[in-house]
Amino acid sequence: MNARHTLTTALLMVMALTLSSCGVYTFNPAGKSSIKSIAIERFENTTVELQLTDQLTDDVIDAFISDGTLKVVPEGVADALLQGTLINYRRAPYRFTSGDVVESYAVTMEFQITLTNPRDKSEIWTERMSQLGTYEVATETEEDAQRDAITLLVEAIINRTTKSW
Repeated sequence: MNARHTLTTALLMVMALTLSSCGVYTFNPAGKSSIKSIAIERFENTTVELQLTDQLTDDVIDAFISDGTLKVVPEGVADALLQGTLINYRRAPYRFTSGDVVESYAVTMEFQITLTNPRDKSEIWTERMSQLGTYEVATETEEDAQRDAITLLVEAIINRTTKSW
């Protein structure tokens, strides 16, 4: 009976410790920040690839809505304002065949992204972000690589904005 009592006591202690450590804990940065809402300005573009920034802006807005950590609202009522500029766009050969024929290309997009407090215009963070997408000449288009790079950039913006506080 003594061994059984010891085992029962040990199990009860483990359960008590487990249950007592089950406090509310979250990785959600919204619990650590006063920023609950975000406004997203149309991204600017200093390159000749003018169509890219509208697509990127729409994708960023959709990603914040899907993420749900911050509510997307108009600038006048937002706790934070996200602004971005496409500052560089390059397309270059990425991989060659043994006969030195281009097999795939890489598209690199570089952005300047800034998150500010719209009330006092203070900078929360600013970062130069570069993303790369590739496409196979035989089966894909440059737009495929652009979409891939934009997807990576959107993910980086979401992570930098919501997961870094």
